[in-house]
Amino acid sequence: MSSVPPLTRPPRLTPGARVAVVAPSGPVPADRLHAGLDVLRGWGLDPVVMPHVLDTHPSLPYLAGTDGARARDLTDAWCDPTVSAVFCARGGYGVQRVTDLVDWTAVRAAAPKVLVGYSDITALHEAFAVRAGIATLHGPMPGALTFLKDARTQEHLRATLFDPESVRTLEALPGARTMTPGRATGVTLGGCLALLAGDLAVPHTRPGARGGILLLEDVGEEDYRIDRMLTQLLRADWLAGVAGVVLGSWAECGPYASVRAVLLDRLGTLGVPVLEEFGFGHGESALTMPLGVPATLDADARTLTLHVPALDTAAAAAGTGH
Repeated sequence: MSSVPPLTRPPRLTPGARVAVVAPSGPVPADRLHAGLDVLRGWGLDPVVMPHVLDTHPSLPYLAGTDGARARDLTDAWCDPTVSAVFCARGGYGVQRVTDLVDWTAVRAAAPKVLVGYSDITALHEAFAVRAGIATLHGPMPGALTFLKDARTQEHLRATLFDPESVRTLEALPGARTMTPGRATGVTLGGCLALLAGDLAVPHTRPGARGGILLLEDVGEEDYRIDRMLTQLLRADWLAGVAGVVLGSWAECGPYASVRAVLLDRLGTLGVPVLEEFGFGHGESALTMPLGVPATLDADARTLTLHVPALDTAAAAAGTGH
């Protein structure tokens, strides 16, 4: 039996939709944030910055404000009926400190909406999947350099938000390779390897990736640390029964040949299709990858085909609501 059920997809966005920006992890440079907001406005969205986004924790400068303030911003943004999507401004570190402070009862009572982020936001994707049953988007963030500098990254996110039917087949970026051939079907999950390993055995986390299409990437981790985290997942049986694996970028992780040797050693024995260097995560270009959506991985064709659009196209999110 699969440990990865399909999740409720929020409505797609339409021009005029009000979207909230939160900072659940690290502090956000103001200039980057404002540049990202300009991009969102250029798409016809109405972004609102939550009160503590530009805060810095008084004694822990790697955090964007206190844990309570970051959790309140996220809860308030999600529960605001005029807000159609929540964008995380950037990653860094800190989501695991606030996840248990979010009012999940209120979140579950609110209407589903789009959540966008990657990196440290992986822990939030998992929390929304397990605690609220909502599909999310592993995608670029308005305060991140990849989003600001790369037109292809912006366009793929924009298409996913407004016209998700047009990106049902995700084609790997140039350079992708088949590590283990074959086809597999399952519901997508995953994100940053370090965050998935860090959440093992934590309450309110899923028991494993059985039956799922697992997406994995990371940044700034040496080959032996990648080995350690994958070994941790293997020893915990978290990878038992996984249907297939899609590997993204491994930026600043040393020579890719060394990283690839680890990935092949740890994942090549699973007996499932594995596709590498697909083009999501911390690389110079980053595709938006839906999480919680049934899909078919074709490692030979280097595609991930969604069985349904990433967002619900039957009903579109409302406009500004005011």
